Parts: sequence; structure tokens; C-alpha cells
Amino acid sequence: NFAHGYPHFAVSIALARDDELLLGLVYDPVREELFTALRGSGARLNGAPIELSSVDQLDRALLGTGFPYDQRQHADFYLSFWREAVRQAQGVRRAGAAALDLCYVACGRLDGFWEWKLHPWDLAAGRLIIEEAGGRVTDSAGGPHRLTGEETVASNGRIHEELLAMVARARGQWSSEGSHARG
Repeated sequence: NFAHGYPHFAVSIALARDDELLLGLVYDPVREELFTALRGSGARLNGAPIELSSVDQLDRALLGTGFPYDQRQHADFYLSFWREAVRQAQGVRRAGAAALDLCYVACGRLDGFWEWKLHPWDLAAGRLIIEEAGGRVTDSAGGPHRLTGEETVASNGRIHEELLAMVARARGQWSSEGSHARG
């Protein structure tokens, strides 16, 4: 986004020790917003505590997502997830800054998020910020999220099971359409 002059980008910094995230901060210089989290101390936006949304049904949820760098190579795979989200959620946004999308889940601007092939520097700080706000971050099967994993599903916690089911349905549709190589 930054390279194209699109005003939706951030600086994202995280500190981890032995695979445990301890500190996360995401700064949006355009909006002058600083999201922070310290393990065990909650999440904040410009120093004020933040809260997740109270949305508890996927059909009332606003979701965020993104497409990885190889989107052309695996377009059908990624579009199967987009198609399912449009059918299931109230709305879907693709802004192109995963760190901010994760922070938006943490402060209630988004209710959920999913994306594939994120790097640790894209998601570590945002993951801790969601967790410290009380939200949930897993892999696409609902298992523990790994910073080096391929899949990230995040939510306010209230819609997480529905979001995981949506992702599973999309994966099943893509697989049943005869595709053999995963994204």
C-alpha cells in the first residue's frame, strides 16, 4: 500500500521470548493511531483500553481479509474463501494491511479476519493485541496459531466457531471443484 501511495499501512513491532509474544505495537501514521499490548496488561489504542465488538453471529459480522503475494497463481483458492464470506457475513473488506486488520478486530472495527501466507512480521503484534483484548487467534482448524503457520483466523471470540466453519466450507468447495494444489 505504502509504495502505491494508498493511505492504509502501518509499522508493526513485536517482541517474543521462546515463542511467547510479550509486546506488540502497531502504528498507523496516517490516522496517528498507536495500538499496543503487553502480555497480561490488556490492549490499548493511543493509551486507552480497547474492546472487541459484541457481534455474536456471522451474518451480522464485518470481516477483513487479504490476498497473499501469489494471488494470481492460486486465485481460485483465495476466491473460494471470498465467495463464501460474501454469502455468510454482513460484509467483507480487503484493505491490504494485515497488522491493521488484526488491530481493527481488537478494537471492534472488524469482527473477524482470515488470511493465508502471512509472515510473522505481518501478524505477531496484531495477534498479541487481539489476545490481550480478549479475542481469539487460531489456525484454520481452530488449533493453536503459529507465527510461522500458513493460516490465520482471528475474531472477537463470539463468532470464531462460525468463522472456522465458513473457512472449512470454502476449503471444501474449492477441493470439490477439482483443484489439487493448495494455495
